[in-house]
Amino acid sequence: MSDCALDPVTLALVSLAANIASNHPKKGLCQLERLQGYGVSTDKIDLVVDISRHLRDEAGQMLDSEFDTVFVPTEAKREPVSLATAPAGESCGCSSTAKGNPCC
Repeated sequence: MSDCALDPVTLALVSLAANIASNHPKKGLCQLERLQGYGVSTDKIDLVVDISRHLRDEAGQMLDSEFDTVFVPTEAKREPVSLATAPAGESCGCSSTAKGNPCC
């Protein structure tokens, strides 16, 4: 093990936090099981979960707020948009993935 390596508990806590904050589909359940197996207190796990959820929620709110400053529809301005005629990615600069799949 290198001098820079994290101990297993710290690694599991960091991984749990990242999974929660990023809304990872696996939800950090594996790390939760590991932490419980290592004997980490429920209070410490709860703290990490709370902070991670806060960061995830805050990031979502910031993204929503930024979007709302750009797009604020009014009843008078709302017009239905047909997906068939909407310009694909022109307004947001979408590009394709490395495999050529559209991102929006």
